[in-house]
Amino acid sequence: MLFRLAYLGVANTLALLRLLPMSDRDKDAEILALRHQIMVLERHLHGDRVRFTRPDRAWMAALLHPLPRTALNRLRLLVRPDTVLRWHRDLIVRRHARRSRPHRAGRPRTVRSIRRLVLRLARENPAWGYRRIHGELLVLGLKVAASTVWEILKDAGVEPAPERASSTWVAFLRSQAHAPSPLRTSSKRLH
Repeated sequence: MLFRLAYLGVANTLALLRLLPMSDRDKDAEILALRHQIMVLERHLHGDRVRFTRPDRAWMAALLHPLPRTALNRLRLLVRPDTVLRWHRDLIVRRHARRSRPHRAGRPRTVRSIRRLVLRLARENPAWGYRRIHGELLVLGLKVAASTVWEILKDAGVEPAPERASSTWVAFLRSQAHAPSPLRTSSKRLH
């Protein structure tokens, strides 16, 4: 489409240069001949609509946009003046949409400090899963989706919580054996 639009621009620029040395009478004669050709074409179409390509629409809209609506209404065109104005609006909308489109597709990356905090919480609390870490972040006032926490852990290669901290009875009893017993400390205080 861009090539076709460039071609139309060059061709019409050359046509404009051809018109510069012509007298007003010659230009008027050419305009009348073109209008007559349009009437013949409309007769052959039997009410069917003419199909313009996108580059043709863009070029017509660019050429006719500066003209006031009253002048557009007087012109003999294959399309209605409202159609030309709509084509111009479509060009502007497309241009605006292209400029305002984000440069990267998808969701924006999570802030690096949140990623570090999630990994730190997972490292310091091996029994916590992604839902618990998500809950702790909410308590801290950080609004992050649970799925984002899961993605951070997965991308960092952190195993799910049950596989990270699978506690066996042997490990549990050993940890309890080394911990000071509340009964022993309270009995020493009594004596």
